[in-house]
Amino acid sequence: MTLPILKLHPGKVGRIGRGHPWAYSNEVKMTPELKALPLGSLVQLVGDDGRDFGAAFFNPRSLIAARRLAEPDEIVDVDFFAGRIARAVAIRDRVIGSPYYRLIHAEADGFPGLVVDRYGDTVVVQANSAGADRHLDMIVEALDRVLEPTTILLRLDSPAREQEGLGIDVRFAKGETSGMVEVQENSVHALANGAVGQKTGWFYDHRPNRAFAAQLAKDMRVLDVCSYTGAFAVQAAAGGASDVLAIDRDEGALDLATQSAALNGVTIRTQAGDMFEAMQALGDADITFDVVLADPPAFVKSSKALQSGLKGYEKLTRLAAKVVAPQGYLMIASCSQPVDMATLQQQVSRGLGKAGRRGRIIKTGGAGPDHPIHPMLPESAYLKAIFLALD
Repeated sequence: MTLPILKLHPGKVGRIGRGHPWAYSNEVKMTPELKALPLGSLVQLVGDDGRDFGAAFFNPRSLIAARRLAEPDEIVDVDFFAGRIARAVAIRDRVIGSPYYRLIHAEADGFPGLVVDRYGDTVVVQANSAGADRHLDMIVEALDRVLEPTTILLRLDSPAREQEGLGIDVRFAKGETSGMVEVQENSVHALANGAVGQKTGWFYDHRPNRAFAAQLAKDMRVLDVCSYTGAFAVQAAAGGASDVLAIDRDEGALDLATQSAALNGVTIRTQAGDMFEAMQALGDADITFDVVLADPPAFVKSSKALQSGLKGYEKLTRLAAKVVAPQGYLMIASCSQPVDMATLQQQVSRGLGKAGRRGRIIKTGGAGPDHPIHPMLPESAYLKAIFLALD
């Protein structure tokens, strides 16, 4: 391919040379010709020493100006994308085994800014970078070639698109349904809405943590806070919990949770409301549960919100710990990328202290193997879960 040349400034080759997938806007030479390129165009990334780093998605409006895509000898076409998709499928089929998983996890799978979740014969696509968006037609064609799905839904509505200068849209690239899909996870069936739900309708990342929570739940009374569509709640009920209460703001999501429970021949109770207010009320009424699972939305979406977000995890732990029965179990989870595991443990410890509870960490967890981590992007290990046995 003959591509426009994007050169790195002197002294900016080292990190890229070690395999990092991004070049930032202050690391590259922006020329008027490059700035005039359509968002997401392919460029050839070259060091100031002439070293060729291959093709990259280019966006002059983004802090991440170049996202490396291909090696110097690779041609970016439908065959290129199909090959990477086939490799991603082979990995998931081996580590997951059923066609319900995160199929493409952005840079880790060689697709900068692209997320694809698979629900059997339906795939839901999020293009979160200008490059992924500009090359969607080829990506969709490659997905169709490799998987031959019945439905391909494009969820082009993530907040990340605004940072890339992209518009918002939701549409079907192939087939057309209500968006409702069935999920199979840890031998449990569930319902999700890929067209209007959060992200692609389901959060596959917590798969291993839900399995452990279900193990804890047998014969226990369980509270699932920020339940969304009841993934933890339903798997706890299917695991033999004696009673399960799911709390979330979204009444529509709780309706799906109830339907998912029925699919598995179990029942759960639901309550719509704010997580902090609900736990405060439970604590004031001296109502406790043997297992409390708290998986909130991200409290820290940027480094600027770090301090206030950390206080949120401390408060969450304090309120949750007060409704854990003696010798019960507590899970606190965080999907805040800026909060690492050690910092989360510190906030959990503070929350336990303010609740007057003691305990020990019995397990920590992250995302499942269908959410691989790029070796040069350790910060992409965003999900953390801490399980504690309280006294």
